Amino acid sequence: MPSQIELIVGLGNPGTEYAKTRHNVGFWFLDDLVREYGSTFQKQAKFFGEAARIRINGHQCWLLKPSTFMNKSGQSVGTLANFYRLPVEKILIVHDDLDLEPGSVRLKEGGGHGGHNGLRDITRCFNSDKYCRLRIGIGHPGNGSDVSKYVLSRPTASEEKEIRKALRRALALMPDIVSGNWQKAMNELHRKQNQDQ
Repeated sequence: MPSQIELIVGLGNPGTEYAKTRHNVGFWFLDDLVREYGSTFQKQAKFFGEAARIRINGHQCWLLKPSTFMNKSGQSVGTLANFYRLPVEKILIVHDDLDLEPGSVRLKEGGGHGGHNGLRDITRCFNSDKYCRLRIGIGHPGNGSDVSKYVLSRPTASEEKEIRKALRRALALMPDIVSGNWQKAMNELHRKQNQDQ
């Protein structure tokens, strides 16, 4: 388990046409984070994205929303991480996950990309899959050929309600997540999800 997180990256696609789509729930979460911790994003051309700094539980942490498209996310993440010499194990990637239902949220350390183009590019950039993940469930369309259209469309009102509840649960646990208290955070995420059902 990571000792602490130094960079939190939300994955999504830039532009208003993608802002409310399922593929952009990583951006949704980072927007919630900056509001909660009283910061704002600034465009950072050298990092190919928008960046902010927040203090969680006394710990300084970078936030990053890549302005590259999803399949080039590694360019942004890698540039900032290399500039500040942040080890891959201290990076948390927040992303949509087809394998989890709307309302589900899970923590994971390392592992494959599961077909997610953003994770695939980050793994390629670092030549490592040892970064941490906060997986936000968006559900699956049921047919693999429908995935691209599905992730680039808006969730239904009921799905969005469940996704927003999951984001709030994760937000409340960020002090534990950033500090490396992962087992506690995972147990609490599971417990609260069961309460909400």
